[in-house]
Amino acid sequence: MDVFEAVAEPHRRALLDLLAERERPAGELVANLPTLTQPAVSRHLRILREVGLVEVRPDGQRRIYALRADRLIEIDNWLGRYRRYWRDHLDALERHLADRIGMQDDPTTQNGPDDD
Repeated sequence: MDVFEAVAEPHRRALLDLLAERERPAGELVANLPTLTQPAVSRHLRILREVGLVEVRPDGQRRIYALRADRLIEIDNWLGRYRRYWRDHLDALERHLADRIGMQDDPTTQNGPDDD
């Protein structure tokens, strides 16, 4: 399995989102995903570890998981070639919204009763 396959699964993305906030013990990750059993969360964490997106360290009897954001570079690099499409669309949306706001602020474009 590669990084792309690993992040394709919604529960694994949820785990990454939690770990993006801060490192967490395994029990806390399980508690934050109430629809999954502890063994299911452990399997997802193992996959994330195997592809290098997560690292784990012992802390007494607990296992602390942390995000390895450097491994997300592979995804970011791949998305880079598509970013311009989003940027162009977002720029067009921004211009459209600015035009609409400008029209709302312009009293000559307001629809309302005549003052004659």
